[in-house]
Amino acid sequence: MSWVTPSDVHKEHESPTFAFAAQFGVPVRSHGGETGNVHVGIGNVAELSEKPVALDSSSSAGDLACPAGGSSCPEGSQDVSVLRSEIVRAVVSEIRTVMDEHYSNIKTELLDMKSELIRDFAALRSDFAGLKSTVSGMERSLSTCTDDMLALQAKVESLTKEISKLDAKCEDLESRSRRQNIRIVGIPEGESFTFTTSKVSDLLKEAFDLDKPPLVDRAHRTLAPKPKSGDPPQPIIARLHYYEDCMENFRKARRQQRVTISNMRISVFPDFTARVARARAAFNGVRAQLRGMEGIPYGTLYPARLRITHDGKHHDFTCPEEAGRFVATLTKWIVAPGN
Repeated sequence: MSWVTPSDVHKEHESPTFAFAAQFGVPVRSHGGETGNVHVGIGNVAELSEKPVALDSSSSAGDLACPAGGSSCPEGSQDVSVLRSEIVRAVVSEIRTVMDEHYSNIKTELLDMKSELIRDFAALRSDFAGLKSTVSGMERSLSTCTDDMLALQAKVESLTKEISKLDAKCEDLESRSRRQNIRIVGIPEGESFTFTTSKVSDLLKEAFDLDKPPLVDRAHRTLAPKPKSGDPPQPIIARLHYYEDCMENFRKARRQQRVTISNMRISVFPDFTARVARARAAFNGVRAQLRGMEGIPYGTLYPARLRITHDGKHHDFTCPEEAGRFVATLTKWIVAPGN
């Protein structure tokens, strides 16, 4: 194999065939009949196939050369065409080989990616199946919990109503059990007064000028810690045997307000429950305003209902705010001139 450069070609052979072969590095047959590759350091084609160009054995480099100033040589043109075809086939073959290699690599990578994706999708399907099973279980649990909550809600509402009824009944029973109780306020602590039943009975007879002492079943101070020095004494709770005696004591206590006896100023009130006492005490401010108005009778009915009589009509209030607004209108009506 002989390496021919373009300068060597121009020196020995000025034939277009050698020039073309030298440019593209195509194997040609030299003068001595030796076949070799002609390589040219060109950047666009680095190396072509080793396949030699088939030339006629009778042809030589001199036969392929055309006269310098003569007409075109038909044999040379044919050889150039054959050479061009061989070059194209070699280039195409090389490109195809390179493409096949890259295609094989790409195909291998794609197959690897496909396998990896298949594994990932299989794992995702497994995870999705597990999540689907979990969600289905949660849906069933939530459905069961929702049904239970609805049943419990209905039961709670029913129990709430029942408890409200029972609470009202208990409040009523406690209030009825206290109907014959009286609360005596103002009796000092200590041994100066012993609150026995007979002593309380004599105290009530003397305080309200009764015909006979009422029959007292029992008497005791309220169940609260003993007051400190200077604090008001604890009230005494006394239960009268007859309800009529209890009402008579209340009527006379309402007329006399505070009673002075044996250097003691005492007051007598009904013994209400804590809830009723708070509800009645909420009207204290309104009652204080009504006490300064003449000609407007009022009273507190059981359990906590304020009744105001104006122009012969009864006005009952269970809300202190509404009663206060009504008393404010009465104040404007009384103060307004000409009325």
